[in-house]
Amino acid sequence: MPQDTHAAIDLGSNSFHLVVARVVGDDIHVLDRLKDQVQLARGLDADGNLSDDAQQRALDSLARFNQRLRVVPPHQVRAVGTNTLRRVHDGGDFLARAELALGHPIEIISGAEEARLIYLGVSYDLHDDGGARRLVVDIGGGSTECIVGEGDHILRADSLFMGCVGFTQRFFPDGRLTEAAFEQATVAARLELGPVHRLYRRLGWSDVYGSSGTITAIQDILQANGWGDHSITPVGLHSMRRALVAAGHVDAVTLPGLKPERALVLAGGFAVLDAVFRSLGVEKLVAAQGALREGVLLDMLGRLGHAGGDTREKSVRQLRDRYGADPAQAERVERLALLLLAQVQDRWGLDPGDAGRALRWAAQLREIGMAIGYTGYHRHSSYLVENSVLPGFSRGEQCLVAALVLEQRRRIVLDRIRVLVGSQVERTTRLVLLLRLASRLNRTRSPKQRPRIDLQAGERTVHLAFPDGWLDDRPMTRADLETEARAFAEVGYTLTWQ
Repeated sequence: MPQDTHAAIDLGSNSFHLVVARVVGDDIHVLDRLKDQVQLARGLDADGNLSDDAQQRALDSLARFNQRLRVVPPHQVRAVGTNTLRRVHDGGDFLARAELALGHPIEIISGAEEARLIYLGVSYDLHDDGGARRLVVDIGGGSTECIVGEGDHILRADSLFMGCVGFTQRFFPDGRLTEAAFEQATVAARLELGPVHRLYRRLGWSDVYGSSGTITAIQDILQANGWGDHSITPVGLHSMRRALVAAGHVDAVTLPGLKPERALVLAGGFAVLDAVFRSLGVEKLVAAQGALREGVLLDMLGRLGHAGGDTREKSVRQLRDRYGADPAQAERVERLALLLLAQVQDRWGLDPGDAGRALRWAAQLREIGMAIGYTGYHRHSSYLVENSVLPGFSRGEQCLVAALVLEQRRRIVLDRIRVLVGSQVERTTRLVLLLRLASRLNRTRSPKQRPRIDLQAGERTVHLAFPDGWLDDRPMTRADLETEARAFAEVGYTLTWQ
């Protein structure tokens, strides 16, 4: 398969989607799509435990996707997990099995990032709409995203804890479709929208678009029954609600346009959409073709150097500048950290791409906490990194950078690293050591070019070689290295120099 072929995987709470596309200039030509209605959210209990049946359905789907992906270059494949995978609590065991079945890493993205990617996918589909202000709504299995934007610019985005699977389980558990159940579900959804609905109404919009299987299914049903003309309106929703209540049970729903696999979660999704119309005052919504998976694909293209660039790099620069961190010092630490990485990456098994990005981001953000206070600034910096909205970042990437920033000074605490990065403690620790050395050796913030520093690494040893006599008139640097040697020793590494 040609090198311009890319693939995006959306591991949603209701369905798993795979799209394979070929990039020609700035255009994306879809070559293949796969979809499995895994209904992952149906197997998740209140404590975040995923049932064996749900796990097996997911793994079977991922194995099928794996076969289709074997001819796509690995670096041109990106998989993201959304609401249900955000809520699973098993120490990462299921995620590890899922990655093995898929054959590729899976990024767990935040609700805010999910909303951004959805908007990106819908915007690409609507590239010729003149940049008018629009509202985009996506109803997934476990969450609903609402976004207001103009062209490619997002003005407001929220991820709300309501979806077609969760609401169906909560309000229609026995399949009975009653007016009372629909009213309870709609009220609950409106309460979820309560904190934000006035903000959205104040922003306003010209057009409203919907993304996701729920909205497409409802539009198809309205069209097939003569209740809508390629759009969804309050009148159409009222007619459909009456028909669902008249059917009385999900098994008795035989509406033209309804696909059998959608029937099981239709009631919950309908209630959420009805609430969106009522709370936000929507008069007309049109289902768009673009969705999360197209947004993932477009964002991946930016990371690979296509138009728009890597959103993560922009996010890091904006966060650094927002808190007034010194860009010149950040660049100095970054250059040295990457130089040290290049000398040890093979011996330590560090991927230069992923490891280099993490070190670069950490170097840029390591001092943002000084805006709060110098004392404990590494803790302040880490908190800001971990809890800020950083478009483009997966949860794992954000936590990795937060761990590097947190452990850049004082003692290195492996338990703190483990809390943030899970099983990746050894890899993260090695990146911490490189960042600490780059930071210490730039402590004076001197703009003068530094002489070459050679680093040799063993499995648990680090040796720095400086030019002859360079350390002799730098007692502060020597003292810093002695402090670092003690910190290295506490996590099982030996630091030496000459």
